[in-house]
Amino acid sequence: MPDASYTPPTVWTWDQASGGKFASINRPISGATHEQELPRGKHPFQLYSLATPNGVKVTILLEELLEKGISEAEYDAWGIDITEGTQFSSGFVELNPNSKIPALWDYSGAETIRLFESGSILVHLAEKFGHFLPTEREKRAEVMNWLFWQMGSAPFLGGGFGHFYAYAPEKFEYPINRYAMEVKRQLDVLDKQLAHNEFMTGDEYTIADMAIWPWYGVLVLGKLYEAAEFLQVDEYTHVKRWAETINARKAVKRGRLVNKVWGNEEYQLKDRHSMLDFPENLR
Repeated sequence: MPDASYTPPTVWTWDQASGGKFASINRPISGATHEQELPRGKHPFQLYSLATPNGVKVTILLEELLEKGISEAEYDAWGIDITEGTQFSSGFVELNPNSKIPALWDYSGAETIRLFESGSILVHLAEKFGHFLPTEREKRAEVMNWLFWQMGSAPFLGGGFGHFYAYAPEKFEYPINRYAMEVKRQLDVLDKQLAHNEFMTGDEYTIADMAIWPWYGVLVLGKLYEAAEFLQVDEYTHVKRWAETINARKAVKRGRLVNKVWGNEEYQLKDRHSMLDFPENLR
């Protein structure tokens, strides 16, 4: 059980030795820590990211657009090593003052557009290319409902459950139970929605699926936090069916590899500049 003797101080101070997997990069202030420009490739879209659940949302969409033959969606993806603090470079902070991945420069138009926050990037690209976001008012609203559901829900899965179950320096019963309960409630919400829909908003695959799948789809496939047994993910049969359907898409397989720097070396791709960067079976 948590230490019941702890009493919060009158004024909180930053304990730099607080521990945890990401303790070396967490801090209570924003802004750049060092001068470093971001690299730039030849394509109109310059993505700076890492293959985390938030990062792969954008690479999945870009790869899905390319899979449709939309060559104008070609992009360079540069790996951002968040464990080394690359997101606090002056170049990255100029692009995203919040110092979080993913972030994107869009050089395709007359005016350069900066984009940060994965949901903002998904909407921008879907609207720009006219795919994966319906234009009909009711259908669009439903996609936006589920897109923003993901934005509000995933912090409980990642920053809550994931942190205390997988990354915290000590295991405490109360926060793990609290966030496990919430994650299972969220999975139940998804399972009931998918019981009557092929994809999140009906028969059409959209950016809502691309946003939710890297978190909840990967979770029920047993590839997130090593928590599948703990959370009994096999109970959510409709979520599993949906997760497996999306997992089989070639563009999704490519999108998951972009900016990946862990696991099997054959399936790592720190930087991505063309389709030729992928294994031949995924091109």
